[in-house]
Amino acid sequence: MSATSDTAPRHALPDPGERVPAISWPIVGIFCGAIALFAFSTWAALTGGLPVPVTVLLSAAAIFVLFTVLHDAAHYSVSTHRWVNVAFGRVAMLFVSPLISFKSFAFIHIEHHRNTNDDENDPDHFVSGAPLWQVPVRFALMDVPYLGFLVRHWRRRPRAEVLETSFLLAASAAVIVASAFTGHLWTLAVLYLIPERLAMVVLAWWFDWLPHHDLEDTQQENRYRATRNRVGAEWILTPLLLSQNYHLVHHLHPSIPFHRYVATWRRNEEAYLERDAAIGTAFGQQLDPDEYRDWKRLNGKLARLLPVRMPKRSSARAAVFHPVRVAGVDRLTGDSVLITFDVPDDLRDEFSFEPGQHITVRTSLGGEEVRRNYSLCTSATSGTLAIAVKHIPGGAFSTFAMERLQTGDTLELMTPTGSFGIPLDPIATKNYVAIAAGSGITPVLSILRTSLAVETESRFTLIYGNRDAAGTMFREELEELEARYADRLRIVHVRSRDPRHPARLRGRIDRSKLVQELGSDLSVASVDDWFLCGPAEMVTDLHGLLVERGAEPDRVHVELFHGYRKPKLTEDFSPATVEVSLRGRRHEVPLAAGDTVLESALKAGLEAPYACLGGACGTCKAKVVLGSVAMEQNFALSRTDVEDGYALTCQAHPTTPSVTVDYDA
Repeated sequence: MSATSDTAPRHALPDPGERVPAISWPIVGIFCGAIALFAFSTWAALTGGLPVPVTVLLSAAAIFVLFTVLHDAAHYSVSTHRWVNVAFGRVAMLFVSPLISFKSFAFIHIEHHRNTNDDENDPDHFVSGAPLWQVPVRFALMDVPYLGFLVRHWRRRPRAEVLETSFLLAASAAVIVASAFTGHLWTLAVLYLIPERLAMVVLAWWFDWLPHHDLEDTQQENRYRATRNRVGAEWILTPLLLSQNYHLVHHLHPSIPFHRYVATWRRNEEAYLERDAAIGTAFGQQLDPDEYRDWKRLNGKLARLLPVRMPKRSSARAAVFHPVRVAGVDRLTGDSVLITFDVPDDLRDEFSFEPGQHITVRTSLGGEEVRRNYSLCTSATSGTLAIAVKHIPGGAFSTFAMERLQTGDTLELMTPTGSFGIPLDPIATKNYVAIAAGSGITPVLSILRTSLAVETESRFTLIYGNRDAAGTMFREELEELEARYADRLRIVHVRSRDPRHPARLRGRIDRSKLVQELGSDLSVASVDDWFLCGPAEMVTDLHGLLVERGAEPDRVHVELFHGYRKPKLTEDFSPATVEVSLRGRRHEVPLAAGDTVLESALKAGLEAPYACLGGACGTCKAKVVLGSVAMEQNFALSRTDVEDGYALTCQAHPTTPSVTVDYDA
């Protein structure tokens, strides 16, 4: 079990209060301005309209500004639309350093966030850890080590990205050689080579050296002291450094656009100070929190603290259906769609959910009722209700969802149920690991998103199995999350039908794959909670392995989309009387020999909640108040749930003449 450090106060980092906008107009503005400035300086250099030193400085300034565009694009901060970030990033990359592709830069930069100040694994430590006498050379060559970093990790990168970087590297060399042979090398140097190196020196100084040098903690050890803020002279430093004097805010909240760093710091200042945040003045003096507060009093400014947003459970007394309009149907992969719902305001409390919960969808297809259970895949703090449906050949609802369901249609949704997730604590410092295959990512994604947002000191590892990259549900969303939580989230993709994927990560997730991971970066003892979701064979096998290796059974949480539907048995069972408490009313119903508690309730016309009927989803969970029952199988309830008297009524057979169950408990 991991625990909060003895030296760090138990204080949760509140919500930063900033979100990625649909489009960040300040970023668009500086992008357009920088392109225009570069075009003007190029024209002035070619026509002799300005002296060469002036055009060089103007071009360097434009490239420096374009790095901020590139930087925000790498963190998906330019827009909520992925393609917008990629478009801005690719264009900006051509100006900043055409030696590598935008995707390669994004990969390298995320590794910097994940391993800040780690001299072996931080690609920017070449600059931030440089001895003073080497600073001039290292500043000018800050991007050169990136190529070596890529070479070391090229097997981890997609083939298209490697080819794009190789092409850009070859094209850059070809342009320089061609310019030399045609007598235009000096022109190229004035227009681009000299300004680009000059911009690189300033970027190394302002983005790497000033925020990180002389800080001994790595991002993994203490992210509040792996990067610093610089205070004082902010009237000039903030616009001049494009807010990078608040670089600590960026490392704590990488997805926030650069122009919102200062607002985020002021909003959450006391929370950062209670974590002993690294702060320096514009002149290099280092301040502890008390010294900073004294400095701040001289400026007469006060900070305020935002509350932490916490997920809350549905207010419904028992699961019940409501008609809800479909707000959107978006293709995720070739065989899966994301369905978003427009929950009416008066039902929002009933459709509040905890991470890992699911909803049951009911509709009529061909005159027959179809009922399916789907995990919610959004963050429980987002206010958005959405499910992902993967097509099953011959599946009635999945085929309907893929081919016919449209925005504006109405489906009946049962209020959220299930207990796959765990209670979250904003001041917890935990280590979570999730293992998912295929559509098993849906509840895991909700748990991952919510945990990282609420527990700002916890870490998460996701091992995710699919056939190939194209069939990976939420692949782009996971890339964005990894960029946002670089130092706290690690994703390991395992692919069974991708010959270009690293050899050790090819195949299916099974015992041997997990043993391999446990032998490298993970240990059972270091993990607080495990989440397993996927095919029953995979989940049960891995659950057994983890328990064998010493994991507490209650810390290994499993979720199956389908239980085993066993043949109906009547032997060894006797008739009984069942009293059912449902939505505040009591009903006494007869139970025939061999029937389950749920079957007796349904035969009596009660709208008892259920979905899978196989003991997998937990929708039919109820508390046994009087009498006793025996369950045929249980894949949804924890040992604690069972000890507290809960049962899956779709699997429960009375073992006493009368039984009382409460669905409202």
